[in-house]
Amino acid sequence: MYSKDSDKITRDYLDSMLIETRYLDSVIPDTSFCLFGHKFSTPVMTAALSHLSNTAHDGMNVYAQAAACSNAVHWMGMGEDSELEGVVATGARTVKIIKPHADNREVFRKIEHAIRCGCIAVGMDIDHSFQANGLYDNVMGLPMKAKSTEELRDFVQASTVPFVVKGVMSPKDAEKCLKVGVAGIVVSHHHGMIDYSCPPLMVLPDILKVTAGEIPVFADCGFSSGMDVYKALALGASAVSVGRHLMPLLKKGCYAVSDRIDSMTAELAGVMARTGVSDLSHFDPSVIHFRNF
Repeated sequence: MYSKDSDKITRDYLDSMLIETRYLDSVIPDTSFCLFGHKFSTPVMTAALSHLSNTAHDGMNVYAQAAACSNAVHWMGMGEDSELEGVVATGARTVKIIKPHADNREVFRKIEHAIRCGCIAVGMDIDHSFQANGLYDNVMGLPMKAKSTEELRDFVQASTVPFVVKGVMSPKDAEKCLKVGVAGIVVSHHHGMIDYSCPPLMVLPDILKVTAGEIPVFADCGFSSGMDVYKALALGASAVSVGRHLMPLLKKGCYAVSDRIDSMTAELAGVMARTGVSDLSHFDPSVIHFRNF
């Protein structure tokens, strides 16, 4: 019997991928990663989490400090203006993700505020548009609304830093994003926003056919090891966001979170070395095989 749990389906799909080794001519790999004019030590990024004060005291700042310590891209979800200001002040180079507020004036205001704070990019979390009953979503008392392609174009044009879209799970949405000039997309089902969701890595190859290397495409949901990250990169993702796997470490402080980001990067490097991948530009999807036994 198949599960309707999208997180379990995603985990099972990740575990169905097997790796062939390639030792001849392999070298010590380089895991450095460039994004929007900035150089990072790893393609392991933090995910765009919100409300981390429910997980640990000063959780959002601890999370950001960890990314800064690991020289990793930091993503931030919903939060007050002052919270974003504190996050950026940690030195974490941050991508701010904005909810699809029903009032577009709030979206434009948050774009402007994120830019003023010094975020390296901004974006929108499009999959928080609807509730399970088909009505528009409401998040923490704030009304949301699905956005049109034209509205998305207005947000992109209003931003003086790269604008990314999170929650893209189809070539159709990817094509619309590309058409309006987004600078990147995150393939993510938001940890099971809908039952029976395709795993992000299942739809990633078809999305990459649409984007054709014009913009970075990131993967999110369920990644918990360097091997998981390797599989995403081998299939063509530019980098991977890790969130829930890191959350339990927040109570132990930023160094515990940073150490896990670093160890995942080391795990990634280990698989790269054993499969002949010298750097992030030399991944080969033919190294992936799917279990059929």
